[in-house]
Amino acid sequence: MAARRKRITATIVRLWTTRESRFLLLFFALLITGFFVLALRPVNDAVVVPFTAGIARVSGAVLRLFGEDLTVVGCDLRSPRFAVTIYNGCNGLITSLIFVSAVLAFPARIGAKLVGVVGGLLAIQLVNLVRILALFYTGVFAPEWFDESHLVIWQSIVILCGVALWMLWARAVTNLDSARTTDR
Repeated sequence: MAARRKRITATIVRLWTTRESRFLLLFFALLITGFFVLALRPVNDAVVVPFTAGIARVSGAVLRLFGEDLTVVGCDLRSPRFAVTIYNGCNGLITSLIFVSAVLAFPARIGAKLVGVVGGLLAIQLVNLVRILALFYTGVFAPEWFDESHLVIWQSIVILCGVALWMLWARAVTNLDSARTTDR
């Protein structure tokens, strides 16, 4: 038993010594921890539901600017033409969690991580807003396409945007760090 524990410890230490492995271990640890925290009932009730209702209010305000006769009740957008509920999973939090976990796990300066997290979260929520607006109008003009558009197209687009944002950020941070190194 002690020999097995020693081998496991040696494997973890070996994994921790390479940047790539360290990134993956931190990324998955942060991601799993984040999913666990978001799944807690008190966090859901105190943070996720009010956040999602806020997204509904912003989406409703934008739709009203586009001339929609719309009311927002909690996480529901209701109009005479179509009604939709924004659920957890449709609020951009999963993509945000993936993005933030990747940024925090990446070997970069704290300032670069802070800029990445704030900018990325804003960008992800902007893409998610476009998603909600597009889904609302899909429901109005092509309701037979709503489910496919919601579950296949837009869910993929939002997640891919989050991954692409991280890749752009990581590349920019890496290029910035290499430029600093060559300037010295």
